[in-house]
Amino acid sequence: MLKARGFTLIELMVAIAVMGLMALLSWRGLDGMVRAQEQTRQRADQLLVLQAALGQWGTDLDALLPMPHTIPIDWDGQVLRMTRRGQASSIEGALVVAWARRNVEGHDQWLRWQSPPLRTRAQWQQAWQQAALWARNPGDIERRAEVALMPLGGWNIYFYRDNAWSNPMSSSGPPPGEAAAASVLVPDGIRLLIDLPPGQALAGQITRDWVNPLKGGGKT
Repeated sequence: MLKARGFTLIELMVAIAVMGLMALLSWRGLDGMVRAQEQTRQRADQLLVLQAALGQWGTDLDALLPMPHTIPIDWDGQVLRMTRRGQASSIEGALVVAWARRNVEGHDQWLRWQSPPLRTRAQWQQAWQQAALWARNPGDIERRAEVALMPLGGWNIYFYRDNAWSNPMSSSGPPPGEAAAASVLVPDGIRLLIDLPPGQALAGQITRDWVNPLKGGGKT
């Protein structure tokens, strides 16, 4: 009759080592899955933020409102200011909106500023100047009307005029004597270049072109 035989110490040590190795590999696999899921979630969230920001950008451009003795759009290398229609039928008058990149709490952010509804030329002129002040040295009043959209490494703007893209700051102005209403015209197209900072789920350069509806058959 055979006697019952147990495991030797070496066999037990080998079995424990194998189980420990399997547990380690399983933990690394689970950790990798969790990290991948987190990266996917962050990428999806940042993509939604980017789409919302670019959607607002296109909405502002589509609502550009050239008016006598006002400027519909201006880019000075730091802030883009626009005169646009109100956002809803219940809002009368025009709006001045501005887009800029500024450091907020140690991080460069893409920001949007919007004025209250404007009904007189004096109100428009004050809001236009306030938008320029907001981009460079905002006070508490200007900050209340801003929205931080997303991290931004850098950006630039180009206008499409006379069948070519050009830097708006180097474009020549209209001949002397032209009416003030035509001093600055809405360009045929506007090109936006933004640089998403490294270290994010989304990084690199993005180009977004807008076509003036009057030049593009009603399509942007």
